[in-house]
Amino acid sequence: MAKQNQYDIIIIGAGPIGMACAIKAQKANLSYLIIEKGALVNSLFNYPVFMTFFSTSQKLEIGDTPFVTINPKPNRNEAVEYYRRVAEKFDLKINLFETVKQVLKQGEDFEVNTTKASYTAKNVVVATGFYDVPLLMNIPGEDLPKVTHYYKDPHLYAFQNVVVVGANNSGVDAALETYRKGANVTMVVRSGEMGPHVKYWVRPDIENRIKEGAITAHFHSELLEIREGEVDIKTPDGVKTIVNDFVIAMTGYQPDFSMLKRFGIDLPESLCPVYNEETMETNVKGLYLAGVVCGGLDTHKLFIENSRVHAEMIISNIVN
Repeated sequence: MAKQNQYDIIIIGAGPIGMACAIKAQKANLSYLIIEKGALVNSLFNYPVFMTFFSTSQKLEIGDTPFVTINPKPNRNEAVEYYRRVAEKFDLKINLFETVKQVLKQGEDFEVNTTKASYTAKNVVVATGFYDVPLLMNIPGEDLPKVTHYYKDPHLYAFQNVVVVGANNSGVDAALETYRKGANVTMVVRSGEMGPHVKYWVRPDIENRIKEGAITAHFHSELLEIREGEVDIKTPDGVKTIVNDFVIAMTGYQPDFSMLKRFGIDLPESLCPVYNEETMETNVKGLYLAGVVCGGLDTHKLFIENSRVHAEMIISNIVN
C-alpha cells in the first residue's frame, strides 16, 4: 500500500463529532483526514427511518451552521441531510467506506493502516461512537436471518408475529411502529417497566397500548431460544413458547473495545477508556477520544449534544 502524505490529524469516524473535530482542525489550519468505514454519519444513517431526536435542532448543530427545521424536534432524515450539507459547506476531506485496521505509534508520529492505504499522522482522534457493536443475548438461534439488532423500517414487519426485546427508546419505537403496521407485537422486558430514558411523549403511548392489550408485554422476562417459526420466553409464570416470524433485539450497543485495545488505549475493569477529561488525550500521547466512545458501557452518558465540546478541547490542546 502506498504511503500517503503526512497529516497533522487523522480522525476515525465521520459522525457529527468527527466532523466537528475536522471543522475545528480546518479553522486552525491543520491538515486532516476523516476515515469512515461506512457512509457519512453512518450511525445516524442506520437509525430507524422515522426516529425523532430527544433534543432540539440547535443542540445538534456543529460548525456554527444553523440546523433549520419546522418541527419542535428534528427527525433522522433531517439530521442526515443537515450533516451532509455541513460536509459540503466546509468541503470536508473524508474517505468513506474505508476501515481503519490499526493505529501504531512510530516515534513521534502514528502509522494508520486501513483496508485501502497507509497514512502517517502527528495526532489521531477516535470518534467512532458505539452503534456498530450490538450487545448480544448469546442464546440459541440469535444468528438466524429473522433476528436483527438494527431496526429501520416498520413496513417489513406488516402482519407478522414480532418479538421486540428491550424497553428503552429503540425497543419502544420498534414495538409501536410495527404494531401500527399491523404486526402482532410481543415485548420481552428484563425489568418490571419501560426504561427510564424513554421519551416522555412516547411513554404514555406504549403504556396505554400494553394496558389495552394491543401489545403484549412480558416483564421480568427474557428470551431463551429462537427457532424458525417460534421462540421460548422465560417469564415469572414459566417458559412460554409463542409463534414468531421476526425478532427485533434492541438490547443496546457498546464501543469497539477490541479496537481501542489494539490502539494501545488503557481499559480498566469498568471498560471506560482512560483519557484526560480536560484535553481528551488518552494514555497514548497524541491519541484522543471524542464523542460517545468516551463513555464505555455507559452509553446514556454522552450524546451529540454534550460532546460537541470535545472538538474544541482536542484542537486547542494540539495547537497549544
